[in-house]
Amino acid sequence: MADLAGANGQRENFRVVGKPNLPGVLSYALATGVARFGIDYVLPDMLHAKFLRSPYANARVLRVDTAKARAIPGVVDILTWEDEDIKKLVSYGEHWGAPRPWLDNLADQEGAEVAVIVVAETEELCEEALRQLDVEWEVLPHIVDILKGRKADAPVIRPQDRSTPHFGAPDPNAPPNPPKEGNVAYSNVVQGDIEEGFKQADHIMEYDMYMPAFASHVPNPPGSVAWWSKDSYSGEDEVLHIEGAVRERLPISQMYDTPLDNVVQEGLFMGGRYCDWGLRRSQEITPLLAKRTGRPVRCVLTREQTFDSVIMKQRYMHLKVGFTKEGLITAVDDFSVSDAGTWGSSSFGHVGDQKQGPYNTLKCKNISQRMEIVDSNRHMMWVSGQHTPFNWDIVTIALYMISEKLGMDPIEVARLNLHGPTSKDDRDPVPSFEACVAAGKKMMDWDWHPSNAKTLPDGRKHGMSFRYQMCPRHSVSGYVCRLEFRDGVVHMPTQGPLFGAYMVEPNAMVVAEELGLEYEDVKVDFNYRAKFSPVGGGSDGSTASSWAMKECANILKKQILEAAVEYAESWPLILMAPLQGMPLPEPGPFKGCKPEDLDIMDGKIFVKADPERSAPLAQATNRELVATYSGRPPLSAWLVGGCGNILDTMNTVYCEVAVDTETGEVEILRFGAVVDPGKALRPTSLESQIDQVMFFSQGSQLLEDVVYDARTGVKLNSNMIDYKKPTMMDVPTVEHELLETRSGNGAYGANGISHSMANTHLVITAIHNAIGVWVDPPATPDKVLKALGKA
Repeated sequence: MADLAGANGQRENFRVVGKPNLPGVLSYALATGVARFGIDYVLPDMLHAKFLRSPYANARVLRVDTAKARAIPGVVDILTWEDEDIKKLVSYGEHWGAPRPWLDNLADQEGAEVAVIVVAETEELCEEALRQLDVEWEVLPHIVDILKGRKADAPVIRPQDRSTPHFGAPDPNAPPNPPKEGNVAYSNVVQGDIEEGFKQADHIMEYDMYMPAFASHVPNPPGSVAWWSKDSYSGEDEVLHIEGAVRERLPISQMYDTPLDNVVQEGLFMGGRYCDWGLRRSQEITPLLAKRTGRPVRCVLTREQTFDSVIMKQRYMHLKVGFTKEGLITAVDDFSVSDAGTWGSSSFGHVGDQKQGPYNTLKCKNISQRMEIVDSNRHMMWVSGQHTPFNWDIVTIALYMISEKLGMDPIEVARLNLHGPTSKDDRDPVPSFEACVAAGKKMMDWDWHPSNAKTLPDGRKHGMSFRYQMCPRHSVSGYVCRLEFRDGVVHMPTQGPLFGAYMVEPNAMVVAEELGLEYEDVKVDFNYRAKFSPVGGGSDGSTASSWAMKECANILKKQILEAAVEYAESWPLILMAPLQGMPLPEPGPFKGCKPEDLDIMDGKIFVKADPERSAPLAQATNRELVATYSGRPPLSAWLVGGCGNILDTMNTVYCEVAVDTETGEVEILRFGAVVDPGKALRPTSLESQIDQVMFFSQGSQLLEDVVYDARTGVKLNSNMIDYKKPTMMDVPTVEHELLETRSGNGAYGANGISHSMANTHLVITAIHNAIGVWVDPPATPDKVLKALGKA
């Protein structure tokens, strides 16, 4: 589906959009350290706050005596869960699950904020006060092994939460899921006739897959500083100043019953995040503490405390797949045991997989997905799903294993099973897929070989792998766009980047394209009061917000041309009544023209029939103009079709590895990405996002895992030394090729690709292709040697 509904969606010539190496509007601030995050704000007379944190994986505070802590000089305030101020506090941030008090006496993971908040002159005094608290704990049973947690005799860790999770609205046509039992909630989705599908199969294979948890610590620890002041104009209203609250002021405004116009948040930077929009308590509590103490209060997480959440939950899967001798899948029986996480975790990453998973792209209609979702004391999952965000590697592993069984190239197996653009009954793959594959084979010098069949000259084993995925787009979001024209300059007000994504830049580029300007000519006005916020998941959000901004730009263009004609026609009258002290520009040579006779290029308005008749924008009119557009773009094909039953643009990624069978070391020789963004709006940021997700993928498959002590439930690697991540010395160059079929229906046919490329088993599959045995991620050298029978 191309951009048929939007203005100029079929534009053929581009001067700005798609231009590489255009600088980020705030790149200088980030690169030089000028950018300030919540943790960077320091105010005169500022106090500090810290929470009591649980040393146990699951515990209840029965009693706390604060007398010794209050007696410490410099301790200003201490709140407990029994204070009325805390009892009245309600969070309006992005939280999931059944309602729960903002702060109570229950801690369901080690390190969780619980029961007490201390406010003091320094952070050191806060720590001392916390040590002087006399806390009586009731240590409760914990679950950090979800396989044990699903057993009938396992202790029930959340008896107060008896809900069965679902993602989005339940399917009214589906039978209800079984009720929750013990720690286990059940979610079953069935399509077609599974028994009949297996009868049609020539081969049936069964296999297990495993995904470890993948930490979601953010580069800039979440936190906030808040203070109150009187409105200097009215003298009555109180104004709340807060820096460091995520995304926008609205949740804070609602929490503290303060008009949005009286909430000031001028800071632009929240830090890079991967689908994690959750407000931490440190970002919500400071206004209350500032109100109680009458002074600014700062509360910030430590680096260790940013390991409070994950973007991929631990998951065990057993797959049974039926397929014909030609390689066509006829039935899939998918059974999973997934971590539900702590209270309030999103269901995006387990139940969301069932509704938005990869099976929708297959021709196969006989699919059974059975899932057990186990409560645990492991970690929070705020929003994001199984890293991809949907678990596409379930299917790509199946395609690879079919290729191994039948001696086929896995790309050919994928081509056979992927349905066409319109429905599961469409026999031929999406043209976008074919284009990506053709270019990918050329890029990678693709020469498929069976597992354990190729040895490199240095004696290491060579492996390769392939993966496809459809391209989602954030078309469900609505946008309130505004453009202003004054003194000959186009201004684009926006709340800013907030959580670290370069989504303002593509919008400015689209505005410049539509108005015949250069990228630098569009003045981006960062203003926390602006309505426009280009939210969404990276590139897929940019394509949606840019579509709406494209509509707004065309409204402004029409206004500018109308004003230019009006100004030229009324010039003698304007001269008779000049504004006091305001020199008037000479009018453009547009007298006698109609707005449709004019166009804009290179910052000038010109007559289309006589381009020599032109004038700069600043000369053409003295009017101040405002254009607005509110709405969302057309729904993307993957949503209209039920999350994959209709397809448009696709992406493909490739991996080559070398495995040393003597040491177990795995080296990624090449990452390749041939993708179809429809139309690349800003290649610089798009390529950077591709790099990012591939490095994410490398980390989760070779290095990263969250380790718990089974006896205590305590995390053993909540730091950057013990929790291994890829460094600049580890990551390979990612080779990119961006195809532009313009098959999407975002701005100019654009479609998002970036986070959908992140994967959990691309490298793992290449390792199997190299050595012929499976290694569960993370494939550390010891696990590789164990799989080879050498350890």
